[in-house]
Amino acid sequence: MSNLKIYILFSILFVGLNVSAQEKKDTTLILINDIRVQIEVTEALNDLYNFKFEKAEQQFRWFKQKYAWHPLPYFLMGLSEWWKIMPNTKNKEYDERFLAYMDSTILVAENLHKKSPEYRIEAAFFLSAAYGFKGRLYSDEERKDWRKAAVAGKTALNYMEESKEKQDLSVELLFGDALYNYFSVWVPENYPALKPLLWFFKKGDKQLGLDQLTEVSYNAFYTRTEAMVWLMRILNSYENKTARAFQLSEYLHQTYPDNPYFHRYYARMLYGRGGFSAEMEQQSKQIIQRIDSGMVGYEATSGRYAAFFLGQMYERQKQLDEAKKYYEMVVKYATEIEATDSGYYLFSLIALGEISEKQGDKATAKRYFTEVKKKSNRKDEAWKDAKKRLKALEKGD
Repeated sequence: MSNLKIYILFSILFVGLNVSAQEKKDTTLILINDIRVQIEVTEALNDLYNFKFEKAEQQFRWFKQKYAWHPLPYFLMGLSEWWKIMPNTKNKEYDERFLAYMDSTILVAENLHKKSPEYRIEAAFFLSAAYGFKGRLYSDEERKDWRKAAVAGKTALNYMEESKEKQDLSVELLFGDALYNYFSVWVPENYPALKPLLWFFKKGDKQLGLDQLTEVSYNAFYTRTEAMVWLMRILNSYENKTARAFQLSEYLHQTYPDNPYFHRYYARMLYGRGGFSAEMEQQSKQIIQRIDSGMVGYEATSGRYAAFFLGQMYERQKQLDEAKKYYEMVVKYATEIEATDSGYYLFSLIALGEISEKQGDKATAKRYFTEVKKKSNRKDEAWKDAKKRLKALEKGD
């Protein structure tokens, strides 16, 4: 166990768990539904989702001093680390702190669950949430620790079922239930090899999951924004309901304009709508400007998207020098994050080769097309396209 994890867990043991029984008796709040607590935490949550982490965490630390015996402040600190991961999931810099805070949430919640019957249901909710978020990290495309993801998911599900006993927590609880209902069907449909991991899980319902996510995104407090993010991604990527996904992306960007994940998703949705609008151009350029200025959370992943959209737009407008500038930027950003097998990188190289060919520089064009063949495999459309273009160049010679 790392020094960081030991420090956080011991701080809980000596501060959080030593709150006297009398203090807890005097604290009659069920925190998750208490309107006073929600008012206290609203500004901090807004700061978190707007990537003002220092301000949010200052408030969360104060919250931890006030409610050291409760899992909520530790969970919120973990959520802050989670959103530091979100712009570029290849970056594992924040994994350790995120997992440490989720383990802290679990430790405090388990203590509350065992020793304070009046908080048992609420503690079960946070146990479900913490295990659920750990499962999300383990199942990420860059980590793919399916065994740990399945174990965490199963544990989260067990606590979720227990916490359903309390009806007035139901709106927040629907978030976990919604994701389970949707993905317990989607995963085996799309990853048949993972079916054995789901044999011991109950059967879900994708449509019910979507309905539940919609309800949470309208009516929940703590899980509202997370539900919107998942609903947006599912509708756009899996359900082909891009109009509704666009509305969600626009709302999230307008509500949290400094969140780079929401910013680039909005730009991506604008690009997907076609037409290369002035709004898409403005948002994409703003992303690049924010990367150049070192704004928190803005990095090469977002830049790769934005530069590609601009390259496509200027190429369509036959402004080849401008298009070339942005395609070169895509190559630079993709190289920085070691994403040279991505479609954005490969098709930017093809576009650069095509522009070079149009400008009469066949040697440079050949170099770009050759690079595509090196970085892709034979089944990729990019590889086939590059091969065809190289043959055409050879014939021209």
